[in-house]
Amino acid sequence: MSDAFTTRVLNVASGSSERIVDLTGDCEAFLREAAEGRDGLLNIFVPHATAGVAIIETGAGSDDDLLAALHTLLPADDRWQHRHGSPGHGRDHVLPAIVPPHATLPVVNGQLQLGTWQSVCLVDTNKDNPNRKVRLSFLG
Repeated sequence: MSDAFTTRVLNVASGSSERIVDLTGDCEAFLREAAEGRDGLLNIFVPHATAGVAIIETGAGSDDDLLAALHTLLPADDRWQHRHGSPGHGRDHVLPAIVPPHATLPVVNGQLQLGTWQSVCLVDTNKDNPNRKVRLSFLG
């Protein structure tokens, strides 16, 4: 594969509860190797039907606020047509329409260009799937 495009798959243990996992450090570590001081784009993609990628502040309650907002928008009850798995699991399949399974971010001189309080996060409301894959791709 050309050095213009590099990709890596992260294995993320998100556990058996709803969770937001900060991937910023993993993204920065990947770019130290893949970008080597170049400009380009970092794409983060979650190849799952029940997870998403969000760029949000973490550690100050915003991650919990996002989960609470998702509970309001997508209650874990029996209203969903998609009914296999744990009760309310159908909501997890609607999640990627609200929190998309991808993000593309600028990289300048090998550095991820996030705002001061922004973090790259995996959003996983699916209690039935404790292991996720996240594909990081750098296009220089």
